[in-house]
Amino acid sequence: MKIFLGSDHRGYYLKERIAKWLFEWQYDFFDVGAQSLDLSDDYTKYASEVASLVANEKSGKGIVLCGSGVGVDVVVNKFDGIRASVGISKEQVKAGRNGDDMNILVIAADYTDEYEAKDMVQAFLETKFGGKERYKRRLKEIEKIEANN
Repeated sequence: MKIFLGSDHRGYYLKERIAKWLFEWQYDFFDVGAQSLDLSDDYTKYASEVASLVANEKSGKGIVLCGSGVGVDVVVNKFDGIRASVGISKEQVKAGRNGDDMNILVIAADYTDEYEAKDMVQAFLETKFGGKERYKRRLKEIEKIEANN
């Protein structure tokens, strides 16, 4: 599993912490940026790059950040095959992975402290898709919606 990580300036410092954790936990990851703090950058650049990479690598996962989480969430969910959600808690992230096969975790950097982020990232990476028949059926329904839009 490869993890793709991206953030604008508002999530930059928390993204850097997440990159450190991923390295320490020995995950294979690629940081698409921002590579330095740039107060004029836009989240659309990083969110779209992460979403494109995850959509093209079936076992890939993504983590994106911006201030509210809303902007990057909107962008990544425009891509076919992406199932992203703003993480609220470790338990909610586990539920999103288990029941919905969430493949991109969105973090609202302005509203998430480092400890909450660490718990959510761990839950996102360690929780497997539950694979129940009703979960699979729902994912197929989502694919039909994507194909018709």
